[in-house]
Amino acid sequence: MNYKGFLFDIGGHRFFSKSKEVVDLWNEILPDDFIERPRLSRIYYRGKFFAYPLKAFEAFRKLGLMQSVACLASFAYARAFPVKDAKTVHQWVRNQFGERLFRVFFKTYTEKVWGMSCDEISAEWAAQRIKGLDLGAAIADALRRSLGRKKQGAVAKTLIESFRYPRRGPGMMWEACADKVKKLGGHIVMDRRLASLAYDPHGHTWSVAVESSSGACESYSAEHVVSSAPVRELIAALKPTALSLLHARELKYRDFLTVVLIGKSSVDLPDNWIYIHDPKVKVGRVQNFRSWSPDMIPDATSTCLGLEYFCFEGDGLWTSADEDLIALAKQEIGRIGLMNPADISDACVVRQKKAYPVYDETYADHMGIIRQELALRYPALHLVGRNGMHKYNNQDHAMMTGMLTAANIIAGQTLYDVWQVNEDAEYGEAGASGAKEALKSLRLVPRKAA
Repeated sequence: MNYKGFLFDIGGHRFFSKSKEVVDLWNEILPDDFIERPRLSRIYYRGKFFAYPLKAFEAFRKLGLMQSVACLASFAYARAFPVKDAKTVHQWVRNQFGERLFRVFFKTYTEKVWGMSCDEISAEWAAQRIKGLDLGAAIADALRRSLGRKKQGAVAKTLIESFRYPRRGPGMMWEACADKVKKLGGHIVMDRRLASLAYDPHGHTWSVAVESSSGACESYSAEHVVSSAPVRELIAALKPTALSLLHARELKYRDFLTVVLIGKSSVDLPDNWIYIHDPKVKVGRVQNFRSWSPDMIPDATSTCLGLEYFCFEGDGLWTSADEDLIALAKQEIGRIGLMNPADISDACVVRQKKAYPVYDETYADHMGIIRQELALRYPALHLVGRNGMHKYNNQDHAMMTGMLTAANIIAGQTLYDVWQVNEDAEYGEAGASGAKEALKSLRLVPRKAA
């Protein structure tokens, strides 16, 4: 996004991938514009900031001796007397870290993001998202950091210390990509709404009708259609009407909005982002866009912060007037201490629909029926990406679904099952040729406990 020369990334996207093919694509599109950025993030809890990943001595000092001892005792008790067959996030994290650390570092933020109690979210989500980071490893890593020693060898994703980033934000990549497409003879039209998508099974062709913001209609024909649109909207546009339309309507999404605050701040803030674990404020996370890249700020002195509020489209936060949201953000940023409200000279609000596809207790059944119908009735319709597949993947694996779909279309056959692309896939040096062996696990999104 570009607001008066201030560039900001909706959500914050680190460019890190285990996939050589994806990294090669990034380098091909932006060969000279990636910068290496130090990862610095903190947790805000009870008026104090904790480095994340944790630094042992700092955490003990800020929690206080009694709280630190209580956390360790709680951890020991949980290990000695675990909840058997843990079904919820609360139970799973309590078993792994103890009840006190669950309440300090897990409960509030998780519930802000998903709008669900940790007693409702299935334990399988926590088991996947916190995989590779146990308390023993965290303490060892925290001690290493506290002593200023560097880690040798591989680390859990949660502990990665730096990342690559386009110097003017991710939009820079897509502008460069669009230029390359046009130079290769491709045609890009924007500011269009999909009106209908009709498939002719006899001619094996698609008729695509779109509308511009002015109401003008356009139509295109195609042998293949690749869609990253939300499944719910895509199925509603299919002609003849999809039998799975009622199932598509049941798919749910978590939305969020960003309130961007701009000014000449007197607060020194080196963080990329800060997780807000304080239940007394509504903001869930704060992005500091200068720390993502100084080139995203048009001058050398301004601060540009993005306060992220997780919500559902149509709820009280989503429908609040911009001026009310800005007033709330100013009040909360002052309360947290990241910026003095008096230093804020400008602000804007950006609403992001369908930021996260929700995995509730019925989504898998609905998607199974939708996929079955698409395979039978619409064989040349290819779903890719996070919302396109209703699958909560990181950006690199969302991109991989597009790359493998292109390979399938070019080959004229299904070489790769794109539905197997997921968070934990590790691609070998052979690139896509090793993809099938690498696509073995699934990134989960919170769903209600059974």
